Amino acid sequence: MSAPEIKGWCPGALRPMMSGDGLVVRIRAPLGRLTSQQAGAIAGLSRQYGNGLIDLSARANLQLRGVAPTDHLALIEGLRAFGLIDNNVEVEARRNITLTPFWQPGDSSHRLATDLAQALARDDAPQLPGKFGFCVDCGDKPTLQSCAADIRFERCKDGAILVRADGAVTAAKVSLDDAVAVAMRLAHWFVDSGGAPNGRGRMRPHLAAGSVPPSELLGTPVQTSTYNPAPQITPIGAMIALEFGQISAETLGQLATLGALRLTPWRMLLIEGNAPVPVLSGLIRNADNPLLRIAACTGAPGCPQALGQTREIARSMALNLPKHGILHVSGCAKGCAHPAPAKMTLTATSTTQFDLIWNGTAADQPAKIGLTLSDLAQPLLSESP
Repeated sequence: MSAPEIKGWCPGALRPMMSGDGLVVRIRAPLGRLTSQQAGAIAGLSRQYGNGLIDLSARANLQLRGVAPTDHLALIEGLRAFGLIDNNVEVEARRNITLTPFWQPGDSSHRLATDLAQALARDDAPQLPGKFGFCVDCGDKPTLQSCAADIRFERCKDGAILVRADGAVTAAKVSLDDAVAVAMRLAHWFVDSGGAPNGRGRMRPHLAAGSVPPSELLGTPVQTSTYNPAPQITPIGAMIALEFGQISAETLGQLATLGALRLTPWRMLLIEGNAPVPVLSGLIRNADNPLLRIAACTGAPGCPQALGQTREIARSMALNLPKHGILHVSGCAKGCAHPAPAKMTLTATSTTQFDLIWNGTAADQPAKIGLTLSDLAQPLLSESP
Protein backbone atom coordinates (compact mmCIF):
# COMPACT_ATOMS: atom_id res chain seq x y z
CA MET A 1 0.00 0.00 0.00
CA SER A 2 1.59 3.28 -1.11
CA ALA A 3 1.43 6.39 1.03
CA PRO A 4 -1.25 8.91 -0.07
CA GLU A 5 -0.07 11.99 -1.90
CA ILE A 6 -0.27 15.21 0.13
CA LYS A 7 -0.90 18.11 -2.23
CA GLY A 8 -0.19 20.89 0.29
CA TRP A 9 -2.81 23.19 -1.22
CA CYS A 10 -6.57 23.41 -1.55
CA PRO A 11 -8.45 23.63 -4.84
CA GLY A 12 -10.00 26.88 -5.94
CA ALA A 13 -12.19 27.91 -8.82
CA LEU A 14 -9.30 29.35 -10.83
CA ARG A 15 -6.97 26.55 -9.72
CA PRO A 16 -9.09 23.40 -9.55
CA MET A 17 -7.82 19.98 -8.48
CA MET A 18 -8.22 16.80 -10.47
CA SER A 19 -10.01 13.98 -8.68
CA GLY A 20 -11.29 10.58 -9.66
CA ASP A 21 -14.55 11.98 -11.05
CA GLY A 22 -13.13 15.07 -12.79
CA LEU A 23 -12.06 18.51 -11.62
CA VAL A 24 -13.01 19.73 -8.13
CA VAL A 25 -13.84 23.44 -8.42
CA ARG A 26 -14.02 25.21 -5.05
CA ILE A 27 -16.15 28.35 -4.71
CA ARG A 28 -15.19 30.72 -1.89
CA ALA A 29 -18.45 32.61 -1.48
CA PRO A 30 -17.93 36.20 -0.23
CA LEU A 31 -18.83 36.33 3.49
CA GLY A 32 -19.79 32.68 3.24
CA ARG A 33 -23.16 33.72 1.82
CA LEU A 34 -25.00 33.00 -1.42
CA THR A 35 -27.96 35.01 -2.58
CA SER A 36 -30.89 33.03 -3.93
CA GLN A 37 -29.77 33.94 -7.44
CA GLN A 38 -26.18 32.83 -6.82
CA ALA A 39 -27.22 29.53 -5.25
CA GLY A 40 -29.61 28.83 -8.12
CA ALA A 41 -26.89 29.65 -10.64
CA ILE A 42 -24.42 27.28 -8.96
CA ALA A 43 -27.01 24.51 -9.06
CA GLY A 44 -27.54 25.07 -12.76
CA LEU A 45 -23.83 25.25 -13.55
CA SER A 46 -23.23 22.04 -11.58
CA ARG A 47 -25.77 20.25 -13.72
CA GLN A 48 -24.43 21.78 -16.94
CA TYR A 49 -20.68 21.37 -16.41
CA GLY A 50 -20.30 18.96 -13.47
CA ASN A 51 -21.84 15.73 -12.28
CA GLY A 52 -24.53 17.41 -10.19
CA LEU A 53 -22.81 16.74 -6.85
CA ILE A 54 -21.62 19.60 -4.64
CA ASP A 55 -19.57 19.30 -1.44
CA LEU A 56 -19.60 21.69 1.52
CA SER A 57 -16.04 21.88 2.82
CA ALA A 58 -14.77 22.22 6.40
CA ARG A 59 -13.92 25.84 5.56
CA ALA A 60 -17.46 26.68 4.49
CA ASN A 61 -16.77 26.58 0.77
CA LEU A 62 -18.72 24.81 -1.96
CA GLN A 63 -16.97 22.33 -4.25
CA LEU A 64 -18.43 21.42 -7.63
CA ARG A 65 -17.45 17.90 -8.65
CA GLY A 66 -17.08 16.09 -11.95
CA VAL A 67 -16.10 19.07 -14.10
CA ALA A 68 -14.37 18.16 -17.37
CA PRO A 69 -11.17 20.15 -18.05
CA THR A 70 -12.64 21.25 -21.38
CA ASP A 71 -15.61 22.81 -19.56
CA HIS A 72 -13.63 24.63 -16.87
CA LEU A 73 -13.34 27.98 -18.67
CA ALA A 74 -17.06 28.08 -19.47
CA LEU A 75 -17.86 27.27 -15.84
CA ILE A 76 -15.60 30.09 -14.62
CA GLU A 77 -17.34 32.58 -16.88
CA GLY A 78 -20.69 31.40 -15.58
CA LEU A 79 -19.55 31.90 -11.98
CA ARG A 80 -17.97 35.25 -12.78
CA ALA A 81 -21.29 36.55 -14.03
CA PHE A 82 -22.66 36.11 -10.50
CA GLY A 83 -19.71 37.70 -8.66
CA LEU A 84 -18.19 34.44 -7.45
CA ILE A 85 -14.70 34.65 -8.97
CA ASP A 86 -11.64 36.53 -7.64
CA ASN A 87 -9.47 38.76 -9.81
CA ASN A 88 -6.67 36.20 -10.01
CA VAL A 89 -5.53 32.88 -8.61
CA GLU A 90 -3.18 34.48 -6.05
CA VAL A 91 -5.96 36.51 -4.43
CA GLU A 92 -8.27 33.50 -4.51
CA ALA A 93 -5.68 31.31 -2.77
CA ARG A 94 -5.12 33.85 0.03
CA ARG A 95 -8.82 34.47 0.70
CA ASN A 96 -9.20 31.53 3.07
CA ILE A 97 -11.65 33.13 5.49
CA THR A 98 -14.12 31.15 7.59
CA LEU A 99 -16.77 33.48 8.97
CA THR A 100 -19.24 32.60 11.70
CA PRO A 101 -22.57 32.04 9.93
CA PHE A 102 -24.38 33.96 12.68
CA TRP A 103 -23.05 37.40 11.68
CA GLN A 104 -25.40 40.32 11.24
CA PRO A 105 -24.89 43.14 8.71
CA GLY A 106 -22.56 45.77 10.16
CA ASP A 107 -21.50 43.79 13.25
CA SER A 108 -17.88 43.10 14.22
CA SER A 109 -17.64 39.80 12.34
CA HIS A 110 -19.14 41.27 9.17
CA ARG A 111 -16.85 44.31 9.22
CA LEU A 112 -13.71 42.31 9.98
CA ALA A 113 -14.37 39.72 7.27
CA THR A 114 -14.98 42.46 4.72
CA ASP A 115 -11.83 44.38 5.68
CA LEU A 116 -9.76 41.20 5.84
CA ALA A 117 -10.79 40.14 2.34
CA GLN A 118 -9.74 43.55 1.03
CA ALA A 119 -6.38 43.36 2.85
CA LEU A 120 -5.65 39.90 1.46
CA ALA A 121 -6.37 41.15 -2.07
CA ARG A 122 -3.75 43.91 -1.93
CA ASP A 123 -0.41 43.58 -3.68
CA ASP A 124 1.47 43.84 -0.36
CA ALA A 125 -0.39 40.91 1.24
CA PRO A 126 1.89 38.09 2.45
CA GLN A 127 2.38 35.08 0.19
CA LEU A 128 0.78 32.55 2.49
CA PRO A 129 0.66 28.75 2.06
CA GLY A 130 -2.36 27.36 0.29
CA LYS A 131 -3.86 25.83 3.45
CA PHE A 132 -3.26 28.88 5.68
CA GLY A 133 -6.57 30.30 6.85
CA PHE A 134 -8.39 32.83 9.03
CA CYS A 135 -11.41 32.45 11.33
CA VAL A 136 -13.60 35.48 12.04
CA ASP A 137 -15.69 34.56 15.06
CA CYS A 138 -16.74 37.69 16.98
CA GLY A 139 -20.17 36.82 18.31
CA ASP A 140 -21.09 36.80 21.99
CA LYS A 141 -19.41 33.39 22.28
CA PRO A 142 -17.00 31.87 19.75
CA THR A 143 -18.40 29.08 17.63
CA LEU A 144 -15.40 28.22 15.44
CA GLN A 145 -12.66 27.26 17.90
CA SER A 146 -12.80 23.64 16.75
CA CYS A 147 -12.50 24.67 13.09
CA ALA A 148 -9.13 24.73 11.33
CA ALA A 149 -7.50 28.17 11.10
CA ASP A 150 -4.12 29.83 11.60
CA ILE A 151 -5.14 33.33 12.69
CA ARG A 152 -8.32 33.89 14.70
CA PHE A 153 -10.49 36.90 15.48
CA GLU A 154 -12.70 36.70 18.57
CA ARG A 155 -14.41 39.26 20.79
CA CYS A 156 -14.02 40.20 24.46
CA LYS A 157 -17.00 40.95 26.68
CA ASP A 158 -16.07 44.65 26.57
CA GLY A 159 -16.32 44.64 22.76
CA ALA A 160 -12.59 44.69 22.03
CA ILE A 161 -11.21 42.24 19.46
CA LEU A 162 -8.80 39.41 20.21
CA VAL A 163 -6.36 38.53 17.45
CA ARG A 164 -4.38 35.38 18.07
CA ALA A 165 -2.18 32.82 16.44
CA ASP A 166 -3.68 29.35 16.42
CA GLY A 167 -2.00 27.33 19.13
CA ALA A 168 -1.14 30.34 21.28
CA VAL A 169 -2.65 30.71 24.75
CA THR A 170 -2.59 34.52 24.63
CA ALA A 171 -3.80 37.08 22.13
CA ALA A 172 -3.62 40.74 21.21
CA LYS A 173 -6.51 42.79 22.56
CA VAL A 174 -7.10 45.55 20.01
CA SER A 175 -9.76 47.84 18.66
CA LEU A 176 -12.00 46.82 15.80
CA ASP A 177 -10.26 49.37 13.57
CA ASP A 178 -6.80 47.93 14.28
CA ALA A 179 -7.59 44.21 14.21
CA VAL A 180 -6.97 43.48 10.52
CA ALA A 181 -3.66 45.38 10.52
CA VAL A 182 -2.50 43.35 13.54
CA ALA A 183 -3.51 40.12 11.81
CA MET A 184 -1.59 41.10 8.69
CA ARG A 185 1.53 41.77 10.78
CA LEU A 186 1.11 38.34 12.34
CA ALA A 187 0.77 36.75 8.90
CA HIS A 188 3.91 38.53 7.67
CA TRP A 189 5.76 37.39 10.80
CA PHE A 190 4.72 33.80 10.11
CA VAL A 191 6.27 33.90 6.63
CA ASP A 192 9.35 35.94 7.62
CA SER A 193 10.12 33.67 10.60
CA GLY A 194 10.24 30.55 8.44
CA GLY A 195 6.74 29.23 8.98
CA ALA A 196 6.25 28.30 5.33
CA PRO A 197 9.33 26.49 4.00
CA ASN A 198 8.83 25.48 0.38
CA GLY A 199 5.48 27.26 0.41
CA ARG A 200 3.89 24.94 2.99
CA GLY A 201 3.22 25.31 6.71
CA ARG A 202 0.66 26.02 9.40
CA MET A 203 0.71 28.28 12.44
CA ARG A 204 0.19 25.71 15.22
CA PRO A 205 3.19 23.48 14.38
CA HIS A 206 5.29 26.61 13.79
CA LEU A 207 4.61 27.74 17.36
CA ALA A 208 5.05 24.22 18.70
CA ALA A 209 8.54 24.18 17.18
CA GLY A 210 9.51 27.11 19.39
CA SER A 211 8.77 30.19 17.29
CA VAL A 212 7.55 33.11 19.41
CA PRO A 213 5.12 35.65 17.89
CA PRO A 214 5.71 39.40 18.28
CA SER A 215 5.21 40.71 21.83
CA GLU A 216 2.01 42.55 20.87
CA LEU A 217 0.39 39.10 20.44
CA LEU A 218 1.22 37.92 23.96
CA GLY A 219 -0.92 40.05 26.24
CA THR A 220 -4.38 38.65 26.90
CA PRO A 221 -5.20 35.04 27.91
CA VAL A 222 -7.46 33.13 25.54
CA GLN A 223 -10.76 31.68 26.77
CA THR A 224 -11.79 28.36 25.28
CA SER A 225 -15.38 27.63 24.33
CA THR A 226 -17.25 24.61 23.02
CA TYR A 227 -19.99 24.90 20.42
CA ASN A 228 -22.02 21.89 19.32
CA PRO A 229 -23.71 22.66 16.00
CA ALA A 230 -26.97 20.90 15.21
CA PRO A 231 -29.96 21.34 12.90
CA GLN A 232 -32.10 23.98 14.55
CA ILE A 233 -34.02 27.21 14.12
CA THR A 234 -31.78 30.23 14.76
CA PRO A 235 -32.56 33.97 14.84
CA ILE A 236 -31.29 34.14 11.26
CA GLY A 237 -33.14 31.14 9.87
CA ALA A 238 -33.20 27.34 9.73
CA MET A 239 -29.92 25.46 9.93
CA ILE A 240 -30.04 22.09 8.21
CA ALA A 241 -27.33 19.45 7.78
CA LEU A 242 -26.17 17.63 4.67
CA GLU A 243 -25.46 13.91 4.61
CA PHE A 244 -21.65 13.64 4.54
CA GLY A 245 -21.49 17.32 3.62
CA GLN A 246 -22.75 16.73 0.09
CA ILE A 247 -25.80 18.11 -1.70
CA SER A 248 -27.20 17.45 -5.15
CA ALA A 249 -27.63 20.28 -7.62
CA GLU A 250 -31.36 19.56 -7.64
CA THR A 251 -31.68 19.95 -3.87
CA LEU A 252 -29.52 23.08 -3.85
CA GLY A 253 -31.74 24.59 -6.51
CA GLN A 254 -34.81 23.88 -4.41
CA LEU A 255 -33.22 25.44 -1.31
CA ALA A 256 -32.28 28.51 -3.34
CA THR A 257 -35.96 29.32 -3.77
CA LEU A 258 -36.37 29.63 0.02
CA GLY A 259 -33.87 32.43 0.64
CA ALA A 260 -30.19 33.32 0.79
CA LEU A 261 -27.91 30.54 2.04
CA ARG A 262 -25.07 30.84 4.52
CA LEU A 263 -22.34 28.22 4.39
CA THR A 264 -20.97 26.72 7.58
CA PRO A 265 -17.88 24.59 8.38
CA TRP A 266 -20.10 21.92 9.98
CA ARG A 267 -21.62 20.29 6.87
CA MET A 268 -24.67 22.50 7.43
CA LEU A 269 -26.44 25.29 5.57
CA LEU A 270 -28.26 28.17 7.21
CA ILE A 271 -31.29 29.34 5.21
CA GLU A 272 -32.06 32.99 5.88
CA GLY A 273 -35.63 33.89 6.74
CA ASN A 274 -38.49 31.84 8.08
CA ALA A 275 -39.71 29.89 5.06
CA PRO A 276 -40.56 26.27 5.97
CA VAL A 277 -37.96 23.79 4.73
CA PRO A 278 -39.51 20.93 2.74
CA VAL A 279 -38.38 17.33 3.06
CA LEU A 280 -35.64 16.98 0.45
CA SER A 281 -33.19 14.24 -0.43
CA GLY A 282 -29.92 14.36 1.50
CA LEU A 283 -31.01 16.88 4.14
CA ILE A 284 -30.88 16.20 7.88
CA ARG A 285 -33.28 18.21 10.02
CA ASN A 286 -33.24 16.04 13.17
CA ALA A 287 -30.43 16.67 15.67
CA ASP A 288 -30.61 12.99 16.74
CA ASN A 289 -29.79 11.62 13.29
CA PRO A 290 -26.73 9.31 13.68
CA LEU A 291 -25.32 10.47 10.34
CA LEU A 292 -24.41 13.72 12.09
CA ARG A 293 -21.85 11.72 14.06
CA ILE A 294 -20.23 10.09 11.04
CA ALA A 295 -17.49 11.65 8.92
CA ALA A 296 -16.75 10.03 5.58
CA CYS A 297 -14.69 11.32 2.66
CA THR A 298 -15.62 10.90 -1.01
CA GLY A 299 -13.87 7.53 -1.14
CA ALA A 300 -13.36 5.43 -4.25
CA PRO A 301 -13.84 5.90 -7.11
CA GLY A 302 -14.45 9.65 -6.69
CA CYS A 303 -11.05 10.20 -5.08
CA PRO A 304 -8.05 8.70 -6.93
CA GLN A 305 -6.16 8.17 -3.66
CA ALA A 306 -8.97 6.30 -1.90
CA LEU A 307 -8.44 2.56 -1.65
CA GLY A 308 -12.07 1.73 -0.94
CA GLN A 309 -15.61 3.01 -0.74
CA THR A 310 -16.60 4.99 2.34
CA ARG A 311 -20.06 6.51 2.42
CA GLU A 312 -21.98 3.36 1.60
CA ILE A 313 -20.22 1.63 4.49
CA ALA A 314 -20.74 4.60 6.82
CA ARG A 315 -24.44 4.72 6.05
CA SER A 316 -24.81 0.98 6.71
CA MET A 317 -23.15 1.39 10.14
CA ALA A 318 -25.29 4.34 11.23
CA LEU A 319 -28.02 2.27 12.92
CA ASN A 320 -25.47 0.58 15.21
CA LEU A 321 -23.76 3.84 16.21
CA PRO A 322 -23.95 4.73 19.94
CA LYS A 323 -25.13 8.20 20.92
CA HIS A 324 -21.65 9.38 21.88
CA GLY A 325 -18.49 9.57 19.81
CA ILE A 326 -17.62 10.13 16.17
CA LEU A 327 -17.20 7.41 13.56
CA HIS A 328 -14.74 8.33 10.82
CA VAL A 329 -14.58 6.25 7.63
CA SER A 330 -11.57 7.21 5.50
CA GLY A 331 -10.61 6.04 2.04
CA CYS A 332 -6.91 6.43 2.84
CA ALA A 333 -4.53 7.43 5.62
CA LYS A 334 -4.86 11.17 4.90
CA GLY A 335 -8.15 11.36 6.80
CA CYS A 336 -9.40 14.45 4.97
CA ALA A 337 -12.97 14.21 6.28
CA HIS A 338 -11.90 14.30 9.95
CA PRO A 339 -8.22 15.21 10.55
CA ALA A 340 -8.66 15.20 14.33
CA PRO A 341 -8.84 11.97 16.38
CA ALA A 342 -12.20 10.20 16.40
CA LYS A 343 -13.66 7.65 18.80
CA MET A 344 -13.49 5.07 16.01
CA THR A 345 -11.74 5.39 12.66
CA LEU A 346 -11.87 2.93 9.79
CA THR A 347 -9.13 3.39 7.19
CA ALA A 348 -9.42 1.57 3.87
CA THR A 349 -6.39 -0.52 2.96
CA SER A 350 -7.96 -2.13 -0.11
CA THR A 351 -11.30 -2.28 -1.87
CA THR A 352 -12.56 -4.83 0.65
CA GLN A 353 -10.51 -4.32 3.83
CA PHE A 354 -10.18 -1.68 6.55
CA ASP A 355 -7.99 -1.03 9.58
CA LEU A 356 -9.66 -0.04 12.86
CA ILE A 357 -8.20 2.74 15.03
CA TRP A 358 -9.58 3.66 18.47
CA ASN A 359 -9.39 7.31 19.58
CA GLY A 360 -7.06 8.29 16.77
CA THR A 361 -6.70 9.52 13.23
CA ALA A 362 -6.75 7.63 9.94
CA ALA A 363 -2.94 7.40 9.99
CA ASP A 364 -2.54 6.18 13.59
CA GLN A 365 -1.59 2.67 14.71
CA PRO A 366 -4.57 0.33 14.21
CA ALA A 367 -6.00 -1.91 16.90
CA LYS A 368 -7.27 -4.33 14.24
CA ILE A 369 -6.23 -4.83 10.62
CA GLY A 370 -7.83 -6.46 7.63
CA LEU A 371 -11.46 -6.05 8.66
CA THR A 372 -13.75 -7.21 5.86
CA LEU A 373 -17.09 -5.76 4.78
CA SER A 374 -18.88 -8.53 6.67
CA ASP A 375 -16.88 -7.61 9.80
CA LEU A 376 -18.08 -4.03 9.46
CA ALA A 377 -21.69 -5.20 9.44
CA GLN A 378 -21.25 -6.05 13.14
CA PRO A 379 -21.62 -3.44 15.94
CA LEU A 380 -17.86 -2.87 16.32
CA LEU A 381 -18.28 0.19 18.53
CA SER A 382 -19.50 -2.07 21.33
CA GLU A 383 -15.88 -3.28 21.55
CA SER A 384 -14.61 0.21 22.31
CA PRO A 385 -11.80 0.22 24.92
